[in-house]
Amino acid sequence: MTSQKTPPATMFQPDFLHPVRTMGRRTVDFRTDLLVMAVVNRTPDSFFDQGRTFALDRAVEAGSQAVREGADWVDIGGVPFSPGNPLPAREEQDRVLPVVEALHETHPETIISVDTFHASVADSCLAAGATVVNDTTGLSDPEMLSVVRERNAHLVITHSLTTSTATTRTVVPRPQYHDVVTQVIEFLRARVEYAVDAGVPPQHLLLDPGHDLNKNTVHSLELTRRLSELTALGHPTLAAVSNKDFVGESLGLGRDQRGEGSLAAAVVCALAGARVFRMHDAAASRRALDMTATIMGLRAPVELRHNMAERND
Repeated sequence: MTSQKTPPATMFQPDFLHPVRTMGRRTVDFRTDLLVMAVVNRTPDSFFDQGRTFALDRAVEAGSQAVREGADWVDIGGVPFSPGNPLPAREEQDRVLPVVEALHETHPETIISVDTFHASVADSCLAAGATVVNDTTGLSDPEMLSVVRERNAHLVITHSLTTSTATTRTVVPRPQYHDVVTQVIEFLRARVEYAVDAGVPPQHLLLDPGHDLNKNTVHSLELTRRLSELTALGHPTLAAVSNKDFVGESLGLGRDQRGEGSLAAAVVCALAGARVFRMHDAAASRRALDMTATIMGLRAPVELRHNMAERND
C-alpha cells in the first residue's frame, strides 16, 4: 500500500513503439483508436456474469450482441481468475473453442482473444480464429510463448502475482507493495524482455496492470491515477476495470450497480494513455470512449450543426 500523493490523470499521449498493428483482419492504429473489448465468460461461476453466458448459445449471442453494440474485440474465457478448483485444460478448451469458432465465422473482422493461461487452449483457439492470447497470470505456462510465436499471435501480459501453475486460482492474502505502480512496471518490463527473448515480436505485445488482481482497492486506485507511468513504456495498455471491486468499494455499491463507476475509470485510463478497455457494457462503453476520443482530438465529431448557421434548429 502506498500513501504517495499524485495529481489526477490528464490527457497523455504515449510514444508508442509500434502503433499500427494488424490483428487478424483488423488494422489498428493505437495513436488514435480506443478499442472496446467485450467480455464473454463461458463459466458457471464468473465474477460478474454469474453463469448467465455459460450455455454455448448464450455465449455466442452475447459476443454477437457486443459486436452489434460497437465492440471492436471479444475476449472469451472459460475459467474465472477468482480462487477455485483447477479446471483441466481439455475441459476449458471445450468451453471456449466453440465460441471462438462461431464468432470468428460470423464476425470475421472482429478481434478475438482467448482468456487463458494454458498453452494448449491458446493453441487450439488461435488455430480456430483467435488472434490474441489474454494471459492474466503473466505467463505461468512455460509453453505459452512458443505457441504465441508459432501462431504469430498477439499477447496481453498481465501483472497478477500468479506466475506459476501452482499459484493460479489461489488467494494471495493481503497483498503488499511498497510502491504498486513501480513494482508492476518492473514486472511487466521484465516479462516483455522475456517474451522478446523467446522470439515474440515486440509489436505483438500488450500490457495489463491487472486492476484488482491480487491488489486491494487502494492499489487499483493508485494504478489508475498513475497509469501514464505504465503507458509510457510504449506498448498498448489494456484497462480491465469493468465492475471491479475497486469500483464497488470506492462507491459502496454491489456488482450490479457499478456501471457508471466503471465508465469513469475507463475514461480516466484513456486520458492516461490506455487504448484497450475490457468492459461488460459494450454500448455504453463505446459511447463514453468515443466522446473521450473526440475530446482528446483523436476523432472528429460525427456532425457539426450547433451554432453553425444563422439560427439553431
